[in-house]
Amino acid sequence: MTSFIKFARATTAAALALGMAWQAQAAEPKKGGTLTLLTSQVPRHFNPAVQSGTATGRPGTQIFATLLRFDEGWEPQPYLAESWSWSDDNLSMTVKLRAGARFHDGHPITSKDVRFSIETVKANHPFKTMFGAVASVETPDDLTAVIKLSQTHPALELAMSSALLPIIPEHVYSKLEEGQTAKNHPMNATPVGSGPFKFVEYKQGEYIVLERNDDYFLPGLPYLDRIVYKIVRDSSQRVITMEQGEADFYTEVESINIRRLQKAENLVVSDHGGEAIGPITWLAFNTKRAPFDNPKVRQAIAYAVDRNFIIKALQRGVSKAATGPIAPSSPYYTPDVETYDLDLDKAKALLDEAGLKPDGDGIRFAASIDYLPALPEQQKNIAEYLKPQLKKIGIDVTVRNAPDFPTWAKRVSGHDFDMTMDLVFNWGDPVIGVHRTYICDNIVKGVIWSNTQQYCNPKVDETLTMAGKEPDLAKRKALYAEFQKTVAQDLPIYWLDIVPYTNVHSKKLVNPPLGIWADMHPLDKVGFAE
Repeated sequence: MTSFIKFARATTAAALALGMAWQAQAAEPKKGGTLTLLTSQVPRHFNPAVQSGTATGRPGTQIFATLLRFDEGWEPQPYLAESWSWSDDNLSMTVKLRAGARFHDGHPITSKDVRFSIETVKANHPFKTMFGAVASVETPDDLTAVIKLSQTHPALELAMSSALLPIIPEHVYSKLEEGQTAKNHPMNATPVGSGPFKFVEYKQGEYIVLERNDDYFLPGLPYLDRIVYKIVRDSSQRVITMEQGEADFYTEVESINIRRLQKAENLVVSDHGGEAIGPITWLAFNTKRAPFDNPKVRQAIAYAVDRNFIIKALQRGVSKAATGPIAPSSPYYTPDVETYDLDLDKAKALLDEAGLKPDGDGIRFAASIDYLPALPEQQKNIAEYLKPQLKKIGIDVTVRNAPDFPTWAKRVSGHDFDMTMDLVFNWGDPVIGVHRTYICDNIVKGVIWSNTQQYCNPKVDETLTMAGKEPDLAKRKALYAEFQKTVAQDLPIYWLDIVPYTNVHSKKLVNPPLGIWADMHPLDKVGFAE
């Protein structure tokens, strides 16, 4: 058992008590029905093995099964893995697969598929450190996989759940024609998995349809016949859709809509669920592009931003301040960092020191700011606030709109930006969701949510390497505290707020996805009341 899971179980027990009690009292769902989930995001494809993010992860966790799944108390549970055990030195994990489990095309799932999946994720996923410690995967028989580690890996069990390690069929995804890679494999768009639901149809920008897997390896599940992801870009329309009963589940509700939805008699509004996600809104800098290659310029911008105004006015007080790369809910968070409270005089002085003097119109330089085209109050509204705010210190800002996620992702992953708003997850453990943003060897052009800031500090790399393999909680916390202090000085990113993970669901829904991964968890036990 990892030190992180021990900590999480203790600290979340009280918060989870009500939700777990509700689950215990819920009746068994009826068989059948269509679950409609709302989303604002347009996925590029559906294979989480090579793509991070909720746009791919939400449907991906229904199409692909993982080795483990986690319950509401952060306890790992069997899924495709019937059992697993650690060696005495914690450098090897032996996984026993369920007998009889099959992919959607009827092929049996074997240990070779586990090896192929880990190798594919390790080689292609932007979270390089997630399986960086895996040296090899041995397959002594069809139902046994032995994962060999080069160093201890406290986050391995968590990394084997949710959208992080989909078990993909080797017989499908190993077939590559000339010019094809795992990332552009045509089957990413029409995937073959082994999860509770099969891919049926995707109409880009409108909907995704999944249907029940009748050959699912967990007997009697899933309850639902079908899942439909309805893509609705307009926030107001999403609210109306929920109020009118045209959808059953909606997550990441904007603050402006929370109180309105609480008044709907047919809905339940909950801030329970998604505890492992740790979503942080931030302003990222392209640290290889002048003048953002100068830490003083980045610090000046931070001093010019009124974080309190963003939280209290733009977000109506429902979010919380983010002061660093690790969310405050994590055991590894420290508040003991420079927080850059609003100080326009200090901001101007830093720009003067950087040699950026104002011209006759008071302008020091021009720059653009992009934003993720989702959750407007967390992205577009902040970007538009920054335009007049940064003008106060002599920066002429142009706000660049992206019509959809792929357009924004191409710009940012291609390093074609000055500054960008972003919303990025901690993913439960820093090894999984934090390291990838700051380590030097994860500067990978064309890969979104890697180190797109192109930030590189060997001291940070060394600290994160030690923290990633340290099994002792106290020592690990100290290493992550050192890391947070360093990056708060270098400031490749200015962290703004923790996004409230508010979920809304129909009162007719039984077992709504309110666990630590919210709806990035198999929905095989979700259904409707009789």
